[in-house]
Amino acid sequence: MKVILLEDVERLGKRGALLSVADGYGRNFLIPRKLAAPATEANMKLAESQTKKAKIQEAKEEKSATELKAELDQVSLTIPMKAGEGDVLFGSVTSANISELLEEKGYTIDKRRIELDEPIKRLGDHEVTVKLHKNVSGHVKVSVVKE
Repeated sequence: MKVILLEDVERLGKRGALLSVADGYGRNFLIPRKLAAPATEANMKLAESQTKKAKIQEAKEEKSATELKAELDQVSLTIPMKAGEGDVLFGSVTSANISELLEEKGYTIDKRRIELDEPIKRLGDHEVTVKLHKNVSGHVKVSVVKE
């Protein structure tokens, strides 16, 4: 069965790709979940126009993410926390804390886009990566100071 992918499908292909798949896989999985459509003439034209629109939208999003990256690279956050011996925090600074502080400064960034390998547990200066787009990442300087 020939199908046109309407969405990116992991291990199968990207949106707009014309593929040949098993009949059952196409009929019972891809088409009902609106991941693909049968490869008819009308569907091929529709998929082509949707692909063009998606590329334009993607370019706009990447451009705005690049502009936001330039602004975020200048942002510095200061977080007062209680600390004990050896500058170890009693709590920790998480991506949710950083997201709240960014929101106070006027940047709405979801906490899931803030990349921390593990929560910050020490005083000092830290550089935190913010994933703005699949191709664009910004950095925010976070200073954790003793309260």
